[in-house]
Amino acid sequence: MSDEQKRNSGCPEGGAKRQGDCLMPAVSFTSFVLSLNTTALFHLGDIPHPETGQKVFDLELARHAIDTLAMLEEKTKGNLDSEEQDLISRVVYELKMRFIRVRGSK
Repeated sequence: MSDEQKRNSGCPEGGAKRQGDCLMPAVSFTSFVLSLNTTALFHLGDIPHPETGQKVFDLELARHAIDTLAMLEEKTKGNLDSEEQDLISRVVYELKMRFIRVRGSK
């Protein structure tokens, strides 16, 4: 196997590549939901800033990510497989509960 084939073998079709290296997974409903989940958790202070290590608390940006997921859940009803529906339902519920806890502690 050539070096080029080795570099591309770990990157699924549709994944973001730079100079043959896979930087991001292929875009899928699951990866999109998990990306928005990570964004919300970051703004809720659950994930520290990667450069500073500081926790970020921005409830308006967290609310925006959660509202985006809730809108996506509503707009995709009846068009998701059971795993996708379960994922988005759990993520929205858990983020809403986390938001309420964080808002109550501030």
